[in-house]
Amino acid sequence: MMNSLTSTRAITAPIGLAALLATTCLAARPALAADAPAAGSTALAEIVVTAEKRSENIQKVPMSIQAIDTKKLDQLNVTNFQDYVKFIPSIQFQTFAPSSTIIYMRGVADGGNGNHSGPLPSVGTYLDELPITTILGTLDVHIYDIARVEVLPGPQGTLYGASSEAGTMRIITNKPDTSGLYGAIDLEGNTVDHGSEGFVTEGFINVPVTDHIAFRLVAFDEHDSGYINNVYGQRAFVQCGAEVAYYCNGTPGPVTSVINNADSVKKHFNPVDTFGGRLAAKFDLGDNWTIEPQVISQDMRASGIFGYNPAVGDLEVNRFQPDSEHDRWIQAGLTINGKIGKYDLTYAGGYFNRKINSLEDYTDYSVAYDQYYGSGVNWQDANGNPLAHPQQEIVGNDRFEKGSNEIRLASPATDRFRFIVGLFQERQTHWIIQDYQIQGFSPTLAVPGWANTIWLTDQDRVDSDKAAFGEVSFDVTPKFTITGGLRYYGYNNSLYGFYGFSQAYDDMTGFGPGNSNVGITPTNPYGYGCIPGLSFRNAPCVDLDKAPSKGSGETHKINATYRITGDKLVYFTYSTGYRPGGVNRSGAFAPYQQDTLSNFEVGWKTSWFDRSLTWNGALYDEEWNKFQFAFLGPNSLTIVENAPSARILGVETNVDWRATEHLTLSAAGAINDAELSANFCGTDQTTGNLITNCPNSAALAQKGQQLAYTPKFNGNATARYTFPLFSWDGHAQAAVVYQSKRSPAVFTADIQNLGEMPGYATLDLSFGAQRGKTSFEIFAKNVTDERGQINRYTPCTTSVCAPSYPAGVGSNGIAYPGTPPAVYVVPIQPLTIGIRLGQKF
Repeated sequence: MMNSLTSTRAITAPIGLAALLATTCLAARPALAADAPAAGSTALAEIVVTAEKRSENIQKVPMSIQAIDTKKLDQLNVTNFQDYVKFIPSIQFQTFAPSSTIIYMRGVADGGNGNHSGPLPSVGTYLDELPITTILGTLDVHIYDIARVEVLPGPQGTLYGASSEAGTMRIITNKPDTSGLYGAIDLEGNTVDHGSEGFVTEGFINVPVTDHIAFRLVAFDEHDSGYINNVYGQRAFVQCGAEVAYYCNGTPGPVTSVINNADSVKKHFNPVDTFGGRLAAKFDLGDNWTIEPQVISQDMRASGIFGYNPAVGDLEVNRFQPDSEHDRWIQAGLTINGKIGKYDLTYAGGYFNRKINSLEDYTDYSVAYDQYYGSGVNWQDANGNPLAHPQQEIVGNDRFEKGSNEIRLASPATDRFRFIVGLFQERQTHWIIQDYQIQGFSPTLAVPGWANTIWLTDQDRVDSDKAAFGEVSFDVTPKFTITGGLRYYGYNNSLYGFYGFSQAYDDMTGFGPGNSNVGITPTNPYGYGCIPGLSFRNAPCVDLDKAPSKGSGETHKINATYRITGDKLVYFTYSTGYRPGGVNRSGAFAPYQQDTLSNFEVGWKTSWFDRSLTWNGALYDEEWNKFQFAFLGPNSLTIVENAPSARILGVETNVDWRATEHLTLSAAGAINDAELSANFCGTDQTTGNLITNCPNSAALAQKGQQLAYTPKFNGNATARYTFPLFSWDGHAQAAVVYQSKRSPAVFTADIQNLGEMPGYATLDLSFGAQRGKTSFEIFAKNVTDERGQINRYTPCTTSVCAPSYPAGVGSNGIAYPGTPPAVYVVPIQPLTIGIRLGQKF
């Protein structure tokens, strides 16, 4: 039935959208408005950005900015995050699935586990004027009818605030236009090697109602083929023959059961279906005031997982229960622009709502903990007997709500003395449910009120901050400008609710002290104890009500710019950023404190040969002080600590050259030497306090360790050639992307258990043509089918889940199979070949 429905959508979705747009797109107009050079000219087109909250030519802005505009997004066949991020070398990322990605910039990467109760991101993400940063990762916004993607590496704490400690990424949509009626439709069909077929259907229409009112409607529907195969496998639950200090000593006891996944075997079991749209309006109130409301929504459904297990096979896994995710979000925003005298006033406010329902097979955890600790003997049925099928599954429900407001006043950009001042407020709530279930689990041992639940997280997280900010610039001379910025901020972050086992399970296993708050240590942080008189939603009680993490302070920026000529400038910037502190769930660990980043940067923006070549770049020295680090503690509970400092020395540069009227070359690269400045010694297991000094032999990570997910080098190069093709304008393009090896963790033991991610290179090719308003494109991504690794992870503590467990015979005479290491590799998408057809109206 699922395959039938997908097939039907593949046929009807493009036809339906085509019919809708064809009946409304009545007037002819180019869909993309760009400042293209005149025919015969080799000057590069101008890119206008709003990184400093003013519209400016990117070559005039004295800061490092990497931008991909509408035209380039189309040329690179970009539809999602991984399509464009590979062309932005300042960005590194950690990903588990399309909607579970954490962005880093310039190597400011802790490599934490991305837990719902962990630190806030260090990179802020904005959709137009509004922040869309969430704790579980960056939204994978579908890229269509997008004006540009702007990346601002380095601290942006003056104008963008808390989650822009290491940088900011902005996705800017095309706005409604009162000048005419026009639109476009684009259809794509593709096939994935090791997978099957997919499609993308996209369209937009711009409708002016009057000279002062316009609407813009965008819609898309996408099906992406899976390429991971769930193959047959077996796992065994074996009781300990002997136990020493909670650990099995390798002597097997009786075999409880041997399970298999015969009913779950499936090829290409990780397809993704995404649809959504955008409705925007523009109301011009006279010559000086504009109101722009907008609603954007996206719905993504994914099956399976996106990592494979090399111990099982290439692009293969053994999964025993369903894996799925349904992620949908909506953002409603309002932007008002106007003038008070000569000053520009801007208000941007919005409401964001995100819901995620997920299922995750937790069999790897169940088997590993059974064989490592002998935990399976405690997973009992109603009669007190060990369950025959005690594998766990996580049922997740996440609900996000975010409200934000900003108002700012800016003087004219042409003034010798100019300024921007403003106020900002943001509040995000996250209701978290993580329900760890074992089917048939004893009602006596289950969390009260939650059938089959061995562990429950049911809590509410609130992250809020307020700020007042300002930035002033003064032209000391026509060529020399100084700029200063300051942001005063305050934050208040809290966690409240329930996490843990039931009282009965605590009492039986000794994992926690039950209903008292005594005896909690870093090695035994569970069973915090119900707090009398408190309740939370459907949780059995409240055992998490710690004081909120509050703080305040300031960040600042100083910039000096010298304009050598109208086309060349150099600058120096000193800037700082911060990330708010937060609450550790475990009663044994104190709240983690805010971390800060100091950036010293020298950069340049240059244009050459009548602006046919641009060369920009920056050298930087960044000091990351007491950075927040999340890791799995005892029983895989996430703990957050302030690690020692790290230092990042780096350079980033990009070149664009229109060598002839027909040939354009582009290249960009970054080198990052991102290392710990001191040994990471961990926490005193009796007091919970951070250990500040330790010898190398005792360090969890040694001084000089490269930070996680950060290659020493990554870069890309693109060549595009245009030519006459009969009566069409033809083009051919090649793009190469390379990055060196990276580690998926900071701790030495984790790196040893997980392994490193090797360096890799990919090649994308495309060929197409355009005539009038009709176009076609044939493309191939990852031409060599490179198995580039973008993450390595285990579902639990690496010392437990990463080892293999040998086959054997239980004390009851039953033979059992070995268990392969539960180390998963998330690859880039295999070779994908497609054709794209476009029609503008």
